[in-house]
Amino acid sequence: MLINIGFGNVVAKERIVAVINAESAPMRRYREDARQRGALIDATQGRKTRAIIVTASGHVILSAVAVETIAQRWREPAAAGGEGKSSNGDRS
Repeated sequence: MLINIGFGNVVAKERIVAVINAESAPMRRYREDARQRGALIDATQGRKTRAIIVTASGHVILSAVAVETIAQRWREPAAAGGEGKSSNGDRS
């Protein structure tokens, strides 16, 4: 199953290890480390990074969608597909 992480970008649900808030200093360092390793994928479309998604392969994906919204999409039935506007007002 795929999860919409914003702006038409999707990630395979079974490959996600963690979805983390991007605001802390340790997460900024983690992001920079991934950039240096060549394992950073920026899916923000130039917007502010609100969530960092860590995958089983060690890739780090930046998303402009809030952690809470991604978690909500994780819990949605497959038929809903995680598309459109969430109940907390985030747009993707």
